[in-house]
Amino acid sequence: MPGRPVDRLEITRIENPAARPARPTWGPGELRIDRQTLRDLGIMERHDGGAGLFRTFDRARTRGGADVLRRRFLAPMSDAARIRAVQASLRFILEHRAAFDSLPGQYVVSAFDHYFHWRVAPPISGGRLSAAVDALQLLLESYPQYQQIARGVRQTVRMVASLRRLTAEPATLEAPGELGVLLAEVRALVAHPALARLPAGEERWRIGRILSVDTVLRGEEREAVERLRDLLFEIDALAAMARATQEYGYVFPDVLDGPPQVAATGIVHPEVEDAIANPLDMDQSRRLLFLTGPNMAGKTTYLRACGIALYLAHLGMGVPARSFRFAPCDALVTAISLSDDVRAGISFFEAEALRARAIAEALAAGLKVVALLDEPFKGTNVKDALDASFAFLSHLARREGSLFLVSSHLIEAAEPLMATGTTACWRFEASERAGRLQFDYVLRAGVSAQRLGMRVLEEKGVFELLDRDG
Repeated sequence: MPGRPVDRLEITRIENPAARPARPTWGPGELRIDRQTLRDLGIMERHDGGAGLFRTFDRARTRGGADVLRRRFLAPMSDAARIRAVQASLRFILEHRAAFDSLPGQYVVSAFDHYFHWRVAPPISGGRLSAAVDALQLLLESYPQYQQIARGVRQTVRMVASLRRLTAEPATLEAPGELGVLLAEVRALVAHPALARLPAGEERWRIGRILSVDTVLRGEEREAVERLRDLLFEIDALAAMARATQEYGYVFPDVLDGPPQVAATGIVHPEVEDAIANPLDMDQSRRLLFLTGPNMAGKTTYLRACGIALYLAHLGMGVPARSFRFAPCDALVTAISLSDDVRAGISFFEAEALRARAIAEALAAGLKVVALLDEPFKGTNVKDALDASFAFLSHLARREGSLFLVSSHLIEAAEPLMATGTTACWRFEASERAGRLQFDYVLRAGVSAQRLGMRVLEEKGVFELLDRDG
C-alpha cells in the first residue's frame, strides 16, 4: 500500500519525551497507550505534525460532544465486554439515526451556555405579583438583557424538549450498552415535575412566562438542566462514532475473549486513496509476523493500517476492513517513526532501545501486548542490527499472550525466527514493467530477497547527475 499514513503503569522512564504516556494513569479496562504510539498511528496528530485521524472521524455536532469524543480517543478500552457495549450502542444509534440526528447542535448549546453561565442572577420565585414586578423592572431598565434571557430560555427549553422526545420513543427503552444507561438518566431528569411542565414546542411567550421558566431552569432545576447538557454531549460523542463508522463504510469487529488474536481481511489505511486491501491473521500459534520487502513496497503503511484498525477496534468503532475479528490487548506499543533528541541527548539507536524497553516493561508487568515495530535497530551497523534484532525478536516470539508485527530488511533473521515455531513470514514485492519498478502493495507469504536500493537511486537519476562534470 502506498503512503505513510487502572492501575498506574509507567511503560517507560520519562527520559525520552516521545515515550511519555498519553495520560499519566489508566483506569481499569483501559488500553495502555503512549504518545509515541498515538503519533506513529496519526491519531491526534500525524507523525509529521499534520492533523490526525481524530479530525477525520470527528462527526460531533457540538463542541462539548467533540470534547467527550476526544477523551474517548485518548482512552480506548481493553475490556471485551465494554467494547461490545459500545458497539451495541453505536449499532442502535445507526438503526435509529434520524432520531439522534434531530438532537440539538452547537447553536442551541451556545445559546444555553451564554444564558446559563451569565453573570445576571436568575429571578427569585415569589408568586405572580413578584414575577410581574420583576418583568416590569426588567422591561424598563434593560430590554436587551431581557432579550438575552428570552433567547436562552427558548433554546434551553428546546434542548430539554428534544431530549424528552428522544426518550419518549418506545424503542429507546430497549437501548443497549452505554447508551441505555445515558438515556435512562435523561428520562429520569426530564420527568422532574418542574421540567415535565415545560412546553414541548416553541411558542411566543409573554414576559412573565419567560421569567417564570427562567426561574425553573436557572433556579430550582439548575443542576438537572446542566446534567442534561452533559448527557447530550455524551450521546453526541457516541453518535459521532456511529456516523463515522457508517459514512466510511467500516465494519464492526467481532470481539473475542482470551489472549490477543486478530483475523482480518481487506484492511486498508483510511488516509490512502484507492488503497490496496490486505489481510492480517495472527494468534498464539503465529504470534510474531516478520514482514520483509524492498523500500516503498508498503511495509510501513501496512503496519500503520493494522495499528489503526486495532486502535479503532479497541474504541468500539468500526474499522477499515472487510472483516475483522480480534481479542483485545492491554497495551498497544509502536516503534514506527522514531527520531533522535538532541536536547535530551538521546541518539536514534537509544530511542530504539527505549522503545524496546517499553515493550519489555509491559510484558514484564504481565500485560497482553500488541507491538508494531518498523525496521528495529536500524540506528546501528548491520552486524549489530542483525544480532540485536534476532535476540530481541526471538524473545518476543517465545512470549505467550501477546502479538508482534515487525518489518525488517534483515532477511537473514527470518530462518532462525521461523525455527521458534511461532513466527510467520510475509512479504511485499516489486516487479519491473517497461524498464520501471512497479509496486502492487499485495501481501504474500514468504521472505523477500529483493534489494532495490541501487535500482531506485538509478531511476531517480542520482548517479547520472553525479557523473556530470561541474
